[in-house]
Amino acid sequence: MPVSVKFFAGLRESLSLSDLSLPADELHTVADVWHKATDGREPPENLLCAVNHQHSALDSTVSDGDEVGFFPPVTGG
Repeated sequence: MPVSVKFFAGLRESLSLSDLSLPADELHTVADVWHKATDGREPPENLLCAVNHQHSALDSTVSDGDEVGFFPPVTGG
């Protein structure tokens, strides 16, 4: 079962990509998902990540069927 990947807000716009599915066989961490989905780009500083709607770090593990979301850093005042 593939890993579902979603990009939100400014990341969606800057990558021109909103969602995709990746084969889970070579994906072990959220960082692996980022690199595979973005053709090896470095993640932005303070990138926010979620696995199955739970806040996660780039070194969090992923499994078959997981949903991984990437969000730009939140700013405001």
